[in-house]
Amino acid sequence: MELDYKALAAGLATAFVFAFAAHARPSERFLVLDRDGDGFLSKGEVSRVESYDAAFAEADDNRDGKLSPDEFIKAEAIHDRQQMAKYVDDGVLTAKVKTALLREKGLKSMDVGVESHRGRVLLSGFVDSEAQRRHAVLAASKVSGVREVRDGMTVK
Repeated sequence: MELDYKALAAGLATAFVFAFAAHARPSERFLVLDRDGDGFLSKGEVSRVESYDAAFAEADDNRDGKLSPDEFIKAEAIHDRQQMAKYVDDGVLTAKVKTALLREKGLKSMDVGVESHRGRVLLSGFVDSEAQRRHAVLAASKVSGVREVRDGMTVK
């Protein structure tokens, strides 16, 4: 069996091009964060990115305490997924609070708006009395996952 050197060389060249392209240039975000210009990101360099610790730790494959450009791509994907989960959690919490308000007898819950952000809930809109206002705040505060309820409701 004779080796086809041209095919082998073409295959190696293609592999080299793809490997080089994948490692050729870090993203703009990487370059901005790499303040010392060493080609790696330290925990200090990404400390200004909110909630990045878990993504950093998970993406640091070789456990050297810094991220290479390739590890940074992985960290960005992890961080983006974590940030999206927070928004989903806020939406779920809003739905749970709205459901709790709908279940309350004597409360015109359709007139009460609910917004959630990281466990903090804002109730807004109109209620008929101070008693309904207190009732709505109490019902919202009993929902699992609610850390704080802010009252922005107005008595008609």
